[in-house]
Amino acid sequence: MTGRLSGKTALITGGARGQGAAQARLFAREGAHVHVCDVLDADGAGVVSAIRSGGATATYHHLDVTSADEWSAVIGAIEAERRGLHALVNNAGIPFRFGIMDTEPADWDRVFAVNLRGVFLGIRSSAPLIRESGGGSIVNTGSAAGTTGHFAAAYSATKWGLRGLSKTAAMEFAGWNIRVNALHPGAVDTPLIHDDTGFADAMTEMTPMRRVATPEEIAAVALFLVSDDASFITGADVPVDGGLVGLGTYGRISGQITRG
Repeated sequence: MTGRLSGKTALITGGARGQGAAQARLFAREGAHVHVCDVLDADGAGVVSAIRSGGATATYHHLDVTSADEWSAVIGAIEAERRGLHALVNNAGIPFRFGIMDTEPADWDRVFAVNLRGVFLGIRSSAPLIRESGGGSIVNTGSAAGTTGHFAAAYSATKWGLRGLSKTAAMEFAGWNIRVNALHPGAVDTPLIHDDTGFADAMTEMTPMRRVATPEEIAAVALFLVSDDASFITGADVPVDGGLVGLGTYGRISGQITRG
């Protein structure tokens, strides 16, 4: 590893599994002290234990991202360690693949609470400490569903909203030396898709690269965005979707023509 985050501290929500866990492991290998945050306490503690076994450092915090009080408690604990905070990855999220008529108001509110309110609270709670630490980076995990038309009403709406929130934050905190960007994966090989092979197969068929991403591939882009290598990038939407949104339709047409 190159030590790209040496001396830095990072907070990753949804860090117990999937993309968040991959990011935590990679950031730690690159020298960061990682605060792994989740509601899956056993899994989160396991991620931290593995990081420590590898010779890096990490801390686990129980965090319901929808709770302002829990955010305050976690940021207070990080402040007390006097390491500062230089990177926040708002990775926690829940899927809900239903259209408008199949979405109850309670479902809508639950998805918005985690996927959008949680990001808002994370930014609002963390930005002052990042400023006090000399500046840094915030990465908000969006989705291809927030960059094109999508059949999942609540989920897609939260990811479109995340894009606007990210750009507002990029403008608001530029003077604090905080960069804010949104990362938009397509299908990723995580537990979220393992129970729905039909969805994964359909996504693979429409993705020009003809596969889903690994969590490690998403983590590598998150690492770039929080590192100094991305020091002049803010307010950006960064697709990591194998060409799904930008090339999907015509990529499939091209493939059919070529095969024909």
